[in-house]
Amino acid sequence: MITITRAPPYLAVQNGGRRRSRNSGVPPGGARDPFALEAANAVVGNSLDAAGLEWALGGGSVRFERDCAIAIGGATARATLSGRVVAPCTTTYARVGDEFSIDQIITGRFLYLACNGGIDVPQLLGSRSTYLPGRFGGYQGRLVKSGDALPLSEQKSEPPAEGFHCAADLMPRYDSGTVHATRGTQEELFDESAWLTLSESEYRVSAASDRTGYKLEGPALSNRSGTLPSEAGCPGAIQVTGDGLPIALMADAPTVGGYPKIAVVSEADLPILAQRRPGETVRFVLIPIDQSQRALKRRASDLDAIKLLATRSARG
Repeated sequence: MITITRAPPYLAVQNGGRRRSRNSGVPPGGARDPFALEAANAVVGNSLDAAGLEWALGGGSVRFERDCAIAIGGATARATLSGRVVAPCTTTYARVGDEFSIDQIITGRFLYLACNGGIDVPQLLGSRSTYLPGRFGGYQGRLVKSGDALPLSEQKSEPPAEGFHCAADLMPRYDSGTVHATRGTQEELFDESAWLTLSESEYRVSAASDRTGYKLEGPALSNRSGTLPSEAGCPGAIQVTGDGLPIALMADAPTVGGYPKIAVVSEADLPILAQRRPGETVRFVLIPIDQSQRALKRRASDLDAIKLLATRSARG
């Protein structure tokens, strides 16, 4: 198992989320940056959906009670393992008693720690992810605290050799701040001026942003109807509230809502949006849906490449 010796302000068990629970009113949840967690899992020889730690808002430390391979991904940080520097997306071996520490998150918002075998918390609705508003899933339905001991699953595969590294060109361009989006389900409620405003303006992530949605500060967008009868929603949908400001729905977004949706963030670019901190800016580039689908396929191909290279490294 691993013991949390010093928890950061935000630390939660997450995996890929609940993909078949919307009809029960439960959002998918899961890692805010699923690509980063899946890549870290591949680098330690896990299945892509293994549970890891989602880490944010500051430093902390974890002690290992068994030997295991670890990897970090997502946000960049000053990270060490018993004094040795831990590079991102690199297979690193922890021994019993080693302590993994993060001094500071430098860029990005969410860092992920994957351990070979994955964190062994109970599955609920097909996922080990934490859903904080509902107080279920993950570790006792809450944030992980100092002193908590989290069990690890048995190692089901041989991890890659120490030092195996995921190439940077297989990862999202987190530093770009450019997010692609397609037109939303209520596009007819917005005139051309609203589209021009959305695509030509710079929006700032508000401090009033969380796992439910990122409120965006910038030029207002007008629509012809105000609110609508509630309908299905999904992560990535960009809703426009009564004050004209957009909100991009994130992993814990409600399954229904009544604000008109001007656009939907390409699923391939949701990790880029997720890693923007409050105060940082984002620009939306409108693309056709087939281009968005191709981008998502490229993301999947990148993950396949990481997993294949990791498997070859494990085999020597």
